[in-house]
Amino acid sequence: MSVTHAPQTADVLTRQDPELAEILLGELHRQSSTLQLIAAENFCSPAVLAALGSALANKYAEGYPGARHHGGCEIVDVAERLAVDRAKSLFGAEHANVQSHSGSSAVLAAYAALLRPGDTVLALGLPYGGHLTHGSPANFSGRWFDFVPYGVDAETGLIDHDQVRTLARTHRPKAIVCGSIAYPRHIDYAFFREVADEVGAYLIADAAHPIGLVAGGAAPSPVPYADVVCATTHKVLRGPRGGMILCGGELAERVDRAVFPFTQGGAQMHTIAAKAVAFGEAATPAFAAYAHQVVANARILAAALADEGIVVTTGGTDTHLVTADPAPLGVDGRTARGRLTAAGMVLDCCALPHADTRGLRLGTAAVTTQGMAEKEMERIAALLAGVVRGEVESVRAREEVRDLVGGFPPYPA
Repeated sequence: MSVTHAPQTADVLTRQDPELAEILLGELHRQSSTLQLIAAENFCSPAVLAALGSALANKYAEGYPGARHHGGCEIVDVAERLAVDRAKSLFGAEHANVQSHSGSSAVLAAYAALLRPGDTVLALGLPYGGHLTHGSPANFSGRWFDFVPYGVDAETGLIDHDQVRTLARTHRPKAIVCGSIAYPRHIDYAFFREVADEVGAYLIADAAHPIGLVAGGAAPSPVPYADVVCATTHKVLRGPRGGMILCGGELAERVDRAVFPFTQGGAQMHTIAAKAVAFGEAATPAFAAYAHQVVANARILAAALADEGIVVTTGGTDTHLVTADPAPLGVDGRTARGRLTAAGMVLDCCALPHADTRGLRLGTAAVTTQGMAEKEMERIAALLAGVVRGEVESVRAREEVRDLVGGFPPYPA
């Protein structure tokens, strides 16, 4: 599933701004010569990159199609309507807002549409994989709303449904948020809908991570269950960095007004056009095959890591995510990440449920885009474990990484 053709942006800049061109080429080289295992990253297609670098970047377009605050929006209106229609079709939603600049701004708009400052919200706690927008005191969410965290079972690592129901009945929240940045299993959206209905709460699904799998039919959809679905357009969806919101028709006006004018200004029309491209790509059989391969790769990677002695949380994965504890190899997550970075293996740390140490969070979206499959996942796991144990020196590991990724360039010439 490799994408084709190298991005040409740096070539255009070489004559006018060689200093910045060198920086762009350096980043392209970094991405092409190291293993990209960050769960939130991917390689978008040359068509998406072309839209991002298009003349639409010049256009100011506050408002919505047919109701802009600037003139000359006839063409960009068509682009935004196309993105909206493709998103609605792809996810089976009655309404889509594609203007959110990021996943966090999409969540902010969802809260603004449904809540008022001081309202109670039930969400997965940060130590268990919740996002900053799920109640962190450093984030607007924790400052403006009263978040009650739910967690995961200490033995299985799975969301504690009994606790969710008990907390909902006790606190009667205005909204319940389901979603995570480090939970490798499918969310039971039907269960959360049932609990939300029981206590009269809105259900907000933060599907930033699984939405690309949903598009490809490799994960259950939150759209039939949630009042509002917030998502990103990068990650597994393989589009530009940005956000979107899906909802039913009855909330469409409230959501749109919460995005503009309440939480942000002019739409980034080049990004919206790139989102339209990504939605079109995600509607193809090729993308569906890609999404299923992402999951297959993650399961093989998780099993191979476990065979190396690393503890995989929840015992495996249903998604593109793998979270793991390297402690049995003699190091904590931060130390392990440092060794892996030196070896050219790029990934993240994450909180480990019911533990005082940090673990590792890996994803298979980017390496699958490059065309890697089960055999490469086993090779990655063996190399990762060798580096973490200190058995493979960073210089030798970097050579092996370059050899591996050299056979799977993200943007073949």
